[in-house]
Amino acid sequence: MTEDIDQIKRELKENIISALGLEDLSVDDIGDDDPLFGGELELDSLDAVEIVVVLQRKFGVNTKGLETRKEVFTSINTLAQFIIESRNG
Repeated sequence: MTEDIDQIKRELKENIISALGLEDLSVDDIGDDDPLFGGELELDSLDAVEIVVVLQRKFGVNTKGLETRKEVFTSINTLAQFIIESRNG
């Protein structure tokens, strides 16, 4: 089954907005390549923990060892790719 990456990106954005209390942002305000940390979103390490929880609960991916793979947290694109790779084994 091929997953729709655009749908995953949209769900990621919706869940991050909700989990991090970013209600002043919309899905369209977050670019797929925008840096999640050090950019306009100004996310921090506590936000990273919340994103890991989102990945586990909403997308059912195994996040064991993810803390050593900082590149996964670069952008929505890299998170979506991680989800697809995790689901496809």
